Amino acid sequence: MFLETICILHGEIQNRQGHEERMRQTASHFGFKAPALPDLLSLPVEELRVSKVKCRIIYHNTIEEISFERYTAGKVSSLKLIEAPIDYPFKFADRKTLNTLLAQKDDCDEILITRNGLITDTSYSNVVFGQGEQYFTPESTLLNGTKRQKLLQEGKITEKRIDRNSLIEYDRIYLINAMLDITDGVSLPIDRIIA
Repeated sequence: MFLETICILHGEIQNRQGHEERMRQTASHFGFKAPALPDLLSLPVEELRVSKVKCRIIYHNTIEEISFERYTAGKVSSLKLIEAPIDYPFKFADRKTLNTLLAQKDDCDEILITRNGLITDTSYSNVVFGQGEQYFTPESTLLNGTKRQKLLQEGKITEKRIDRNSLIEYDRIYLINAMLDITDGVSLPIDRIIA
């Protein structure tokens, strides 16, 4: 089973095209036809009326489950660097591999995964590094998220090779995903990344 997480903001689906494209790419890779997304806004769900809603869609060749919940970003004040030979190019509903890594966070709030010393992602987000007024995202992602792709297309962020030794070149790290943008304030100073 695969997972899409879609942001519905003030009653509008965000980046629907990016999510549909990822579903098509996933289906093509695994040899099935991606199901069409239903008209999510027509579903009789109370949560759709609040400002930010997280819509989770579990699918394979059909939509298996759709759920909605009000979204509030969690606070992240520290990241633990974890080196792992992980490969995660598709968004699976089963997160056992990521959860196993997350269990190594010690007293930190979240993990920042490196692969061969290169920065990749957290357990639930891509990352962006601030350097003054410029924003960079690692070339070496685990999952090329829809928000990351959108920000790259809009020219708001630039891909760059970032390794654990070059972290000191940046001021802040921002966590981004379908629910979080750079402007949403889920960020922390670089010195809160713990080796």
